[in-house]
Amino acid sequence: MRPGCLILIIPLLLLAGCANNNEIRRPFMFKEAKLPAGFPSPGPVGEIIVKNYPAYRMARVNRGEGGIAGGPAAMFSPLFNHIKRNNIPMTSPVEMGYPEHVEPGEGASSMAFLYGEPSWGTSGANVDDPRVVIEDVPAMTLFSIGVRGGYTDANFTKALSRLNDWIKKREQQVRVNGPPRYLGYNSPFVLDFLKYGEVQLPVDIVGRDSEKDAPCPVTRRSGTKGDYECECGSTRARAVICSRQ
Repeated sequence: MRPGCLILIIPLLLLAGCANNNEIRRPFMFKEAKLPAGFPSPGPVGEIIVKNYPAYRMARVNRGEGGIAGGPAAMFSPLFNHIKRNNIPMTSPVEMGYPEHVEPGEGASSMAFLYGEPSWGTSGANVDDPRVVIEDVPAMTLFSIGVRGGYTDANFTKALSRLNDWIKKREQQVRVNGPPRYLGYNSPFVLDFLKYGEVQLPVDIVGRDSEKDAPCPVTRRSGTKGDYECECGSTRARAVICSRQ
């Protein structure tokens, strides 16, 4: 096959990096806590992939009126006290929420600790600290890009710009349906240049004419040229992307 060729059988996922909830190319990272039940593995740094998340429960604090005055460090403390007081194990990642139309330098508007199981606890404002609200999050599909470095507004903005640029070129296939988020997998004890995170946008897949055009989970990625095997129900297809596109 000549360099630069592109054979696409499942075009949307392959153009996005061909996501896989189980066997994706995992990044180097320090694993400090378990993922919540059913969560997909962290994705590769610098690649846009599709990830499917199950429903989960989280404890969230908001910044501003009625919430926390301050940035991530201020929001972290009441959440940590909450899980410690209720004997809830820490999980990774921590979720930092942003407004749907975020302005440069605006910063995270919320922070959440994710429960390991959706059955733990009770939803609603916490009795001991009403600033901490327990929320149930439905299952969702997101476009995600892995990020290396500290959890800064600059890193978030750069990654979000890449996601938005990718989606704008495919408006007939993809529609954003919610605000962005930044998942932080590492604690302050890990040096910034070693930290790993993911910037994500929730999406709907639109504009497909039949089931065969729908995105499929990738069951395997192998080889140096980016070979993928995708599976949609009972239909399995093989697709290859050349090393130089």
